[in-house]
Amino acid sequence: MGRVFEKRKHKMFARFAKMAKAFTKLGREIVIAVKAGGTDPANNSRLRQVIANARSVNMPKDRIDAAIKRANDKDTSNYEEIIYEGKAPHGIAVLVECTTDNPTRTVANIRMYFNRAEGELGKTGSVAFMFERKGMFKISAKGLSKDDLELELIDAGCEEITFDDETDELIIQSSFNDFGLMQKALEDKNIEVINASKVFFANTTKEITEEQENDVMAMIEKMEDDDDVVAVYTNVG
Repeated sequence: MGRVFEKRKHKMFARFAKMAKAFTKLGREIVIAVKAGGTDPANNSRLRQVIANARSVNMPKDRIDAAIKRANDKDTSNYEEIIYEGKAPHGIAVLVECTTDNPTRTVANIRMYFNRAEGELGKTGSVAFMFERKGMFKISAKGLSKDDLELELIDAGCEEITFDDETDELIIQSSFNDFGLMQKALEDKNIEVINASKVFFANTTKEITEEQENDVMAMIEKMEDDDDVVAVYTNVG
């Protein structure tokens, strides 16, 4: 897991940064968080983290507040979180994480992206077994010792910490089940989390040529431009 993550982290987080700049998608995440746990960030850890993610990409405060207010509106759409599975060109496994108020529209669009790329939308469970979900936390490395922090966070489920020398940030990896525990541990230590996500990693990867990877990325970019799509994961090596 460590070597695979080290190899792919820059490309992956570059894509996440691009995705996070879509304020519409962050607004939906805020709505989902409010409906699940209320409007008070102090008592809603999910909302607290979504707001932090929004601030990290300079989402205006008035848009954050408007999304929270909108979530209280009885007429607000009820968004569903859905994961679609399929195969991209060259046999690459794909998970497409979505939030939608219209699954019929969303699945039609996702199928179209697969078909146009000569891929195929699969059934539930067709490729999900090839991935494992993890918690990922980005924090500033300033004033922190990677080795000391790793020891301090073991009890909170820390599996690995890597240093991103391009951004001077530490990236903490936890198990999916320990996501909330890790979030609380970082808050208790007064460590500001720049971004936190629950992401999928492929258990094994598939090596393809650069030309083949371009084919896969062309499909992924189309998907990522869709407002219903939160993130796309593959098993490209």
